[in-house]
Amino acid sequence: MNKIYNPTPDTWVSILERPTKTVNDIEATVKEIFAAVQKDGDVAVAKYTTQFDGVYFENSEVTAAEIEVAINTISDELKAAISLAKANVETFHQVQKTSRVSVETAEGVQCWQEKRPIQKVGLYIPGGTAPLFSTVLMLAVPAKIAGCNEIVLCSPPDKNGNINPAILYAANLCGVTKIIKVGGIQAIAGMTFGTKAIPKVYKIFGPGNQYVTVAKQLATQFGVAIDMPAGPSELLVVADDTAVPAFVASDLLSQAEHGTDSQVILVSTSKAMIDAVESEIQSQLEVLPRKAIAEKAIANSKLIYVENDEIALELIDEYGPEHFIICVQDEDFYVNNIGNAGSVFIGNYTPESAGDYASGTNHTLPTNGYAKNYSGVNLDSFMKSMTFQKISEKGIQNIGKAIEIMAEAEGLQAHKNAVTLRLKSLE
Repeated sequence: MNKIYNPTPDTWVSILERPTKTVNDIEATVKEIFAAVQKDGDVAVAKYTTQFDGVYFENSEVTAAEIEVAINTISDELKAAISLAKANVETFHQVQKTSRVSVETAEGVQCWQEKRPIQKVGLYIPGGTAPLFSTVLMLAVPAKIAGCNEIVLCSPPDKNGNINPAILYAANLCGVTKIIKVGGIQAIAGMTFGTKAIPKVYKIFGPGNQYVTVAKQLATQFGVAIDMPAGPSELLVVADDTAVPAFVASDLLSQAEHGTDSQVILVSTSKAMIDAVESEIQSQLEVLPRKAIAEKAIANSKLIYVENDEIALELIDEYGPEHFIICVQDEDFYVNNIGNAGSVFIGNYTPESAGDYASGTNHTLPTNGYAKNYSGVNLDSFMKSMTFQKISEKGIQNIGKAIEIMAEAEGLQAHKNAVTLRLKSLE
C-alpha cells in the first residue's frame, strides 16, 4: 500500500484517483456487442457467451429441474443463513414504504402523489470468481416488495453451463420470474433490446465489472433506466487510536478480495495506527484464499495520514466512497457531517461485511465517486412517483387567471384557451 503523509488539497484528485479504465478504453467493445444483439438477438448473445464464457446454449433459460437440483445442493446451514439475511433485508425495505401524499394547494385544487412499481425489471448478478448470491437478495427482495410484475435475472454461466446453485436458490426464494444463463455486456444488451429468450425490461439493476458498468450506461441511450453506474468495489476507513488495527485491516482486505480493480483506503490522524494496520494487512493477507486478487487491489490502495478530523472529512467527501467505515472516538463528527458516501458503518463492531450480507441495508451502492449524486438501491429504486390532480369549478376560478397570464407571456395561446373556455363556461 502507498503511504501518504499530509497531502495538500491540490494533490487530492490525483491521490484519490480510481484504478479503473476510462470509458473510452472499453466503449467500442460495448457498442459493438450492443449493435450485434440489437440486430441478431439470441444468435449474437450465444456467440458472445461462447466467446467469453466458453459455453454454448440452445436454451439459456434456467429450468425448474435445474432449480430443484440447486435447492437440494445447498446445505441447510447456508439455507438458514440466506433466510436470516432475506428476513432482515425485507424488514429494512418494508419500512421504506410511503403512503399517498395529498394536499389542497388552493381551494378546489387537490394534488397528490402515489408510488407505482416499475413493471419489468432486470437484475444482473455477477458470477465469475465470486458468485454474488447475496446481491439476489438485495435486488429481488425490494423488487418483490415494490410489486414489480416481471423480475428477470441474468447471471453468467460457468464452464459447465451452470449458474451457481446458491444464486438459483436465492432467486427462487425471492420470487424471480425468469433466470437466464447470460452474463457480461451481452446480458445487459439482451435486457435492453429484448430477444426471444431474454425479456426487454424497463430498468436494469446490479453491480458488475467495468464492461458491465459501461454497458448499463449505454442502455440508457435506448430508453432503459439503470440503478446507478456501479463498478469495482471500494472502501474507505477513517480510524484514530481508538480503532482496532486487526479489525481495520480485515475490513480493507474484505473489499480488496472482490477484484484486482477494487480500491481500499485508510485515512487516519494517527501514524501509529497506519503502521499497525499495514502490518496487520500483510499478516492477514498471507492466509487468504484470494491472496493473489487482494494483493493486486492492495497495490492500488492508499494509507493516508492527515492532521485532524476536519481535514479528513473534507478529503473523504472529495473521494465519495462506496463504503465508509468510521472507527474514531468522535464518531458523531463524521456521522453528522459526511455528505458523500454510499453506505456508512459506525464503530469497531460494524464490519462492512454486515451490510454486504445480513444487517438489512442494501449493498448495491454507487462507486467511482457517484456517491456524490446517486443513492444506493432502496425500495424507491423499484418504483415511480406519479402525481395526480383534481380541480373543481371553484378551483379553476381560483388559479385560472394566473394560468392565462403565464401562458400568454410564454406565447402559448392554446394553453391559455384551455383555461379561458372553462372560465367562460362558469360565468
